Amino acid sequence: MNPPRDHGGGLDAALARFGGTRGQWVDLSTGINPIPFEFPPLSRDAWTSLPDAIATEALVEAARDFWTVPAGAAVLAAPGASALIANIPSLVPPGRLRIAERTYNEHEAAFRTQGWTVTHGEEASDARVVVHPNNPTGLPWSGADEPPGRALMVIDESFCDIALGASHVRSRATEPGTLILKSLGKFWGLAGLRLGFAIGDPELVEKLRDALGPWPVSGPALEIGHAALSDMEWANRTRQRLHVDAARLDALMQSKGAEVAGGTALFRLYRVDDARVWQDRLARGHVWSRIFPYEKTWLRLGLPPDHGWEKLEAALA
Repeated sequence: MNPPRDHGGGLDAALARFGGTRGQWVDLSTGINPIPFEFPPLSRDAWTSLPDAIATEALVEAARDFWTVPAGAAVLAAPGASALIANIPSLVPPGRLRIAERTYNEHEAAFRTQGWTVTHGEEASDARVVVHPNNPTGLPWSGADEPPGRALMVIDESFCDIALGASHVRSRATEPGTLILKSLGKFWGLAGLRLGFAIGDPELVEKLRDALGPWPVSGPALEIGHAALSDMEWANRTRQRLHVDAARLDALMQSKGAEVAGGTALFRLYRVDDARVWQDRLARGHVWSRIFPYEKTWLRLGLPPDHGWEKLEAALA
């Protein structure tokens, strides 16, 4: 059995250790937009009928428009980016994967489960995974160091919608072997919806479609996803708010002695003297944060919701 993987969340364990109820806590351990997209009322058919092809195609077309997907690239809606990550390693024969050592750990775990050898260096490889921008450092990936011809190239853009112009969809989605992942859980704040997309090589996308089976996306997710991807005004307004709130969080943390080490407009990474001590300090004020087993000085915080700023300030005091 594989060991448990390190993630944000885990609020149940925090409650067991530090007390309180869920309603009394502010969970900043994830990079999820704390003010989510407010979707319109759903039709009765969304709940009572099998997801139909027309609704699926409408969602895919909205995704094509939002991300400016080239005509030669395929688009697949899926029940969350995690479902895609779990299935991607089986699309081509196992070989050597290149991936950064400090990045979202589900990718490496999925490849290892499928028999791949993993390297964190510059060695030649059959597949590569990059997270753009990276989680947790927030560093972008320019693509300048990537030669063509790799059997599988995965670009995880789950956090990239904070800067739509930075996406590699328009420049790389038509390259053979390439898959670009998107998620509605982060920027739109709809993690419970479980809706993600694979964009890229039509042959690989078709294999993913077969692996996911019929009706992979629920009727409610089809309608909500279509509404979210069609509302560019909300997206533009939200980007502005997220950047303002990220700057506010930086100022607050710096005033308490933390150093900005990276992040995005959805989460901030700080360098502190002892991250576990900081996590416990915040938890005693019922604020949950994220620390990392491989770097004892890194503390990551998501953005607080409107009611969470006061609680965070009190926990830091």
